[in-house]
Amino acid sequence: MKTLKKGDVVPNFESKDENGNSVSLNDYKGKKLIVFFYPKANTPGCTAEACNLRDNYAVLQEQGYELLGVSADDEKKQANFKNKYEFPFPLLADEDKTVINTFGVWGPKKFMGKEYDGIHRMTFIINEEGVVARVIDKVKTKDHAAQILE
Repeated sequence: MKTLKKGDVVPNFESKDENGNSVSLNDYKGKKLIVFFYPKANTPGCTAEACNLRDNYAVLQEQGYELLGVSADDEKKQANFKNKYEFPFPLLADEDKTVINTFGVWGPKKFMGKEYDGIHRMTFIINEEGVVARVIDKVKTKDHAAQILE
């Protein structure tokens, strides 16, 4: 797994959001973008993280940020997750792992003694030129917006 790091140019990617609309990196040219990867919609940690970003969305937008959430869940799961918690940002249904592999966040994980492959909870902050300005790999799910803004 080769994860993008600070200073890397993010390759253009394209995926579908929760409504089946095509979303690409090019849509965000000239904007600051936060791309947050989470393992699974509607699980406690992912819900806490996405709700924290939702609750601080206005502040993030004031700082010039757009947000994109990404997991390998299908469109229906992403739509349910977004509607249930009223997220104001798109959630990509990256079932074929195009975006996940572009950023390099898929790999071996451990949970309760079991090893398996999955999505690493990570956030990438991308500047207006499409370059990774910062990577947050120790995400505090309940206080994630503060981590981004620090």
